[in-house]
Amino acid sequence: MLGVDLDGVCADYTGGFRRVVAADRGIRPEELPIERSWGFEEWGLDAAEFGRLHRRAVTEERMFRKLPAFEGCAETLWRLSDAGVWIRIITHRLYVNWGHAQVVSDTVTWLDEARVPYRDLCFLGNKPDVGADAYIDDAPHNVEALRAAGNIVIVFDQPYNKDLDGPRVTGWDQVEDLVLELAALRGSAVQPQLPGIDAGADRLDRRRNGHP
Repeated sequence: MLGVDLDGVCADYTGGFRRVVAADRGIRPEELPIERSWGFEEWGLDAAEFGRLHRRAVTEERMFRKLPAFEGCAETLWRLSDAGVWIRIITHRLYVNWGHAQVVSDTVTWLDEARVPYRDLCFLGNKPDVGADAYIDDAPHNVEALRAAGNIVIVFDQPYNKDLDGPRVTGWDQVEDLVLELAALRGSAVQPQLPGIDAGADRLDRRRNGHP
């Protein structure tokens, strides 16, 4: 089982939130640096201002329906799923009080529209309790807590986690081989797809439209 985080791993939270903050300030998104720390200090946000803008992004702008997906995410997860890896999405998006139904709905809609496959979807912050064989996450505190509990964690490279030890990937093109290697070390029976057999992340759309 692979525990997969959403924001900063599958979905470009920084890019989406950047547009909301820029619009709130009346500036261009490019004026807010992509190379930012976990707390957005480079954008001049304290905890209270982050909370206000995040709430606006989620409840007014419906950001969780619109975040860009990182290139290769859906395709890689489909191939891993086809190889026998159980995909469990784990996210701590229930941050905004009184907006939980909206967050859950927007998250599921995003997963469907981004064509991301999953067997389970968990909304929680305490990830060591999920019981996956390996995790992929970007948040330093999550990686440290998961590893402290004895878990294998792949770090998805972001500016705010550069001080964390590997294993580390800089994009989804590196994830598949690493996950299959970890599964093999655990003795799990997974087989990578044969060349030319990849049905693609759009397989469900093609099936609905009557194509093989």
